[in-house]
Amino acid sequence: MKSFKFLAAAAILAATVSCASIEKMAQMAENVKVSSDPGVLEAANGDIDAVVAVTYPADYFNPKAILEVTPVLVYEGGEAAMKPFIYQGEKVKDNYKVVSSDGQTVREKVHFNYVPGMEKSHLELRGVARKGEKFVNLPVKKVADGVNTTYMLVKRDGFVTPKADAYQDVISSTAEGQIKYLVNSADVRNSELKGKSVKDFLAAIDQINADARTTIKGTEILAYASPEGPERKNNELADKRSASANKALKEMGKKHENLAGAEVKSLGEDWEGFQQLVKESNIEDKELILRVLSMYSDPAVRENEIRNMSQVFTALKGEVLPELRRARLIANVEYQNYTSEELLKLLNDNADVLDEEALLRTATLVKNNDQKEEIYKRAVSKFGSERAQFNLAALYLSEGKLDKAEDALSKVHSGDADVLNAMGVIALRKDDLATAANCFRRSSAPDAKKNLGIVQILTGDYEDAAKTLADVDGCCHNTVLAYILTGQLDKAAKTVSCKDQKVTYLKAIIAARKGDAAGVRENLNAITNRDLLARAKKDVEFAGYTW
Repeated sequence: MKSFKFLAAAAILAATVSCASIEKMAQMAENVKVSSDPGVLEAANGDIDAVVAVTYPADYFNPKAILEVTPVLVYEGGEAAMKPFIYQGEKVKDNYKVVSSDGQTVREKVHFNYVPGMEKSHLELRGVARKGEKFVNLPVKKVADGVNTTYMLVKRDGFVTPKADAYQDVISSTAEGQIKYLVNSADVRNSELKGKSVKDFLAAIDQINADARTTIKGTEILAYASPEGPERKNNELADKRSASANKALKEMGKKHENLAGAEVKSLGEDWEGFQQLVKESNIEDKELILRVLSMYSDPAVRENEIRNMSQVFTALKGEVLPELRRARLIANVEYQNYTSEELLKLLNDNADVLDEEALLRTATLVKNNDQKEEIYKRAVSKFGSERAQFNLAALYLSEGKLDKAEDALSKVHSGDADVLNAMGVIALRKDDLATAANCFRRSSAPDAKKNLGIVQILTGDYEDAAKTLADVDGCCHNTVLAYILTGQLDKAAKTVSCKDQKVTYLKAIIAARKGDAAGVRENLNAITNRDLLARAKKDVEFAGYTW
């Protein structure tokens, strides 16, 4: 009987020691050190990742104990718990990670999916020590406060610039006629003055003078000689032809306005005209002639080589050279196109007179998006305008009508750099960041670099984003943000050029990271946007600051 009582007492004592040994782990919990890298949790691409280090001191971890450690992110509105990490003492025969009773630091990766509210949160470790059927809840260890979501300040809608019109406020053109001369002559023949070329020229001048929108800005006379014979003699002949043509033009000016005061030029041998006429001719050996012109620049050598081809030269004398004995009469004309006010009036009163370029320009003048849409649709229907079709897609994107934008873009057949960029923006808005990045990298459109920088910020590639956006115009906000995320605070401050509430918020973050309390207060007090103010109250960037 005594032996039985002794064994029973020993069993109770062993159980008490066993329980006490894992309770000791709870009692010594204050000696367990925890840390997190980064010290403040950060969200990137919707993920919160960190490495948690736990240092167990010597004589802490019971060799026969199993410890379950559960990372939990506690935030406003709930908590998120990971699957526990399980450790075992040196004498436990299982397959968990062993922690030595001599003391040891263990490091584990923690991961949480971001949900709104996690900005104001803390990460804690909840432990349960087990030995046999016994267990003890260890004191909760707080590891880190808050989640930094600064990257979410990115302006992420993407940039799509509508295609420009080619509308000209002033259209420059010329009216031209020719006076032809006989070989070695500078006399203006009466038949030339009554010929079709001069008649058409004068008729054009009269029509221009009768049009209030059209103005003759000046006249020119360009006189030539055909490239045959001595160059010096031909230059003199061109001089005489310029003088006789000028005299003739002055006479014409007596009956036709705005022809006086021509700028007169004597251009000598007309090799340029010669080459052009040969190209357009049906001369059998014209390629041989063109080869001679490309091989030799000296006029005398050129002429000699061509004269050596007697059959060819005969053809030139009949078809080409007579056309080069001439003086060109040129009127430089400017047409004043419709003004912005006139375009808007025509849109309402007589839109049918507007051509493709005029419609595209008018679309930039109207403020109402419904009107813009109708103008683009008219340009597509009437002229098959690819640019209008693209601009329709850009308009829908600006309105957030993603399905309509995608449909409109699918009808653009060019597949150029702008289209690639717009496809990337559509993918970006669908959160298909891989497709978006691929489109932006393939596009040479100026907007593509801005948009690639957005993707790089969203995916946590901050260094790449800062490089991508460094030399991009018109992307102040995201460039400043990229510099902040890479710790380049001085660059970030110098890059600020735009003025809006979000940029002011970024300036407050720069001040906070520099320890500039006055700068934090100044910038946050300048913000009136309620959403930004509500964010600031929870933002770990401003932990410890008041304003």
